[in-house]
Amino acid sequence: MADAADVVIVASAFGTDAVRTGGHLKWAQASRQAGAAGFEVRRELFADETDATPHNLRVLGRQIAELGLWSVFSTPASLYTAQGKLDADALRLSIEEAIALGARFVKLQLGGFAADANAAVIADHLRCAELRLVVENGQLAKGGSLAQFTGLFDALAREGHGGLLGMTFDIGNWAWRDVAPLDAAAPLAAHVEYIHCKTVVGEGARRFPAAPAADDAQFAAVLDRLPRHVPRGIEFPFDTSRVETDAAHYVAWLAAA
Repeated sequence: MADAADVVIVASAFGTDAVRTGGHLKWAQASRQAGAAGFEVRRELFADETDATPHNLRVLGRQIAELGLWSVFSTPASLYTAQGKLDADALRLSIEEAIALGARFVKLQLGGFAADANAAVIADHLRCAELRLVVENGQLAKGGSLAQFTGLFDALAREGHGGLLGMTFDIGNWAWRDVAPLDAAAPLAAHVEYIHCKTVVGEGARRFPAAPAADDAQFAAVLDRLPRHVPRGIEFPFDTSRVETDAAHYVAWLAAA
């Protein structure tokens, strides 16, 4: 049997309002009880901007670590502006906040990357940071296309910084771009360091994240194509009538899938 994968629970799986009301620590505790290895803190779910101060991030980070969990710091900021330029200010702030939290990964959206990665500047920002920068395929046209991601990793290699950063491969988000996730997995697998696990129900603009079915052959095929050793994040909503049971069930299932 293959080794179990680390499973992370993304805070939003517990519900946006629940996290903003109860705070991240409450749901980190629930994640630990469910058997997760890690917990993804979502900056956009902070109840107040003061939650993002260095002091409060350090406190939260210590509390998460004391539970025996490692953390991901996720921000809605983009690495590149809509015009395709590196957003060095957003990168700097995101790294500073992730370091304060003590995160293993800092996750940004890709944004409007076009051609130049500006890899030397990214490398300079990451020089003393003991974390990994990962960019996620989003639901929007800018930052969600397969061509942008293959172009980014080609550009990093061309600029002499292959391996500088990795990818969060969101299986469900490809649906918003009408891309089959298995088609994206083949060219991107070598760069994937974290997986957001969800499927999608609905059509057009009314698409919603959902839990994969146990017999979902397409979802299983995508997982098989991606690296086995990278952590898998639960980013689909739990059933609010049985949150604890749902969380424990999906952690165990995804670890072994």
